[in-house]
Order: sequence, then C-alpha cells, then structure tokens
Amino acid sequence: MQPFTTLTAVAAPLPRINVDTDLIIPKQFLKTITRDGLGSSLFHEMRYDGAGRRLDDFVLHQPAFASAGILLALDNFGCGSSREHAVWALLDFGIRCVIAPSFADIFYNNCFKNGVLPLVLEAAVVQELMARSTPASPLTLTVDLPQQTVSDGAGFTASFAIDPSRKTRLVEGLDDIGLTLKHEAAITAFEARQRADQPWLWSKTGAQA
Repeated sequence: MQPFTTLTAVAAPLPRINVDTDLIIPKQFLKTITRDGLGSSLFHEMRYDGAGRRLDDFVLHQPAFASAGILLALDNFGCGSSREHAVWALLDFGIRCVIAPSFADIFYNNCFKNGVLPLVLEAAVVQELMARSTPASPLTLTVDLPQQTVSDGAGFTASFAIDPSRKTRLVEGLDDIGLTLKHEAAITAFEARQRADQPWLWSKTGAQA
C-alpha cells in the first residue's frame, strides 16, 4: 500500500449528501477481484447517461477537475453496502483523500485499509471549500497527515483529528498484511516454540512440519 504523508492536489466538489457505495461504483462493475481499471467506472451513473454517453457537466469530466486528487463531499459519504470496490475505484481514479463532515463507518474503515484518507471537517468549512473550488478557479489543497492539517497556501488552515493507529497505517503504508508482517519475528519465534513443545500440532501440516 502506498504511504500517505503529504498530498497537494486539486479538490473537486461533489455537493450531494448520502452518496452511497452503489453510486460510487455500481454493482455491475463488481465482478472483478482486482483493483485496476475501476476508476473508469467511478460514479458511472453520474458520469454517463442511459446510452453510455459522457455527461460533460459532471464535475470529474470538467477539465479543471479531471486530475483531482481530493474529493470534497457532504454528510454520510460512502453509506450503503460494504463493498471495498468503492474505495478501490476512488484510488484507481487518482483520489487519495475525501474530505466530508461525516462518513459511513464501513467505508471509513475501508479507506484506511487501502491508502485513502477520509478526512472529517466541520460542515461549514467543507461548504466554504466547495464554494471556492470552481471550474474557472479550482482550489488546490495540501493535506499534511503527520501535522494533521489541511491548507490552501493562501491563509486557510484547518486541523483535523485522526485515530493514532489509523494515522500510522497510512503514514507507513500498512495494509492488513503489512500490519501482520510487522510482528513477523514474534510469529516465527512462537511457531518455533510450538513446534518444540507441541509437535503433534504440526504433524499433519506437510511442508510446514
């Protein structure tokens, strides 16, 4: 997983509450078990009409926001089903941070497991940032995770709270496997002791014995 320390990117506004995971990545795109290519289907029902024609007025189709790395959203972002593909689609598109007043719990947790920062700011602050980020003048923000700040380089700075363990996950780029491997030496030592003290537990493990 790619570490997240400091991100400077254009912030695309999505002024809609209760954006659910089926809107983020519709169910027909969940057949894949890989994370690659899902970005093209991100927000598919908002980006294309029923005939598959591109809707140029959608925010991520506008030239100013086509390479956005930050998404500005409203309350309860990521609600609905628990599909991890929703985070994969955002990441594959290039979005590493979503800023919103609140997130659905499962989506929020999935973000940390995949290298995306779900950043919570007060609703009034998010609304202000959205109003300032327009196609004519897109807003560029810098998110500093070690310092826990978001700023625009022109006087605006806001601090945000984050659980220390989740912060460590992102800064060090640790997914669930990476977290486990941090304890590899202890796991190996335990297995060696267990082989010596309880060899019958390993008698049917084939190559592990």
